[in-house]
Formats: sequence, C-alpha cells, structure tokens
Amino acid sequence: MEATKERGLLASWCPQEQVLDHPSIGEFLTHSGWNSTLESISSGVPMVCWPFSADQQTNCWHCCTQWGIGMEIDNDVKKDEVESLVRELMVGGKGKEMKKKAMEWKRLAQEATESSSGSSFLNLDKVVNKVLLSPKH
Repeated sequence: MEATKERGLLASWCPQEQVLDHPSIGEFLTHSGWNSTLESISSGVPMVCWPFSADQQTNCWHCCTQWGIGMEIDNDVKKDEVESLVRELMVGGKGKEMKKKAMEWKRLAQEATESSSGSSFLNLDKVVNKVLLSPKH
C-alpha cells in the first residue's frame, strides 16, 4: 500500500455505481454478475468480462457477442493479456466502438427506467397488477 499510495487506493468497499458513473472510468473489469453488468450498462462503461460461474458466462456472452460492450478475458489470465485488453478498450478502434455502443445502451436503460412510460416501469406495473392485485381464484 505504501508503494502505491500516490497513484492508487485500496479500499475494502466502495459504492460501485458511483465509481462507474465517474467520468474518469473508461472500462470495468467484472466477473459479469447480473448486478455488475446492469450497473456498467447503466453507466455507459464497456467491460472486460472475467466470468467464473452461474449466470456470469451467459451475461459475458451477451455483453461480448450480442451487445458489443464487452471483451472476455481468458480464465488462465496473464498480465500481458490484461494489458492488451485494457489498451484496446482505452485507445483502440474496437474500444472506441464499444464505448459508443455502451453509451447507446446507457441511453436505452435510462429511457426504460426514468419515467412511468418506460418499459421497466410498465413491466413492473404489469407484474404488480397480475400477481399482487389479481382476484383470488
């Protein structure tokens, strides 16, 4: 910690959403859990995906192959590979394209959640009406 105190901070916990929303964040190294994936999408931050189990592989696949906002890192990761992916995301052509797509996904997420006419609000309203407010049979 002493050797890096001028250029980094090691914390036991931090507010991930606030960190991802900070303008200095260019990418997010994530295990690709659903919460982290949604937080990254909502912040418009491309991802380096490093899945381990459960839903993480599926989320990673969607980010990398369907949505164009992630790059997967090999499970047998080497520091040169991490450096290469970070450089590509920060300054490479593919990284610039991924940032554009991530910002588009952010816009779509905001549209879905910010008003009572957004798809997330409408779908939650449907669930409440069908499940909680429907007459008992």
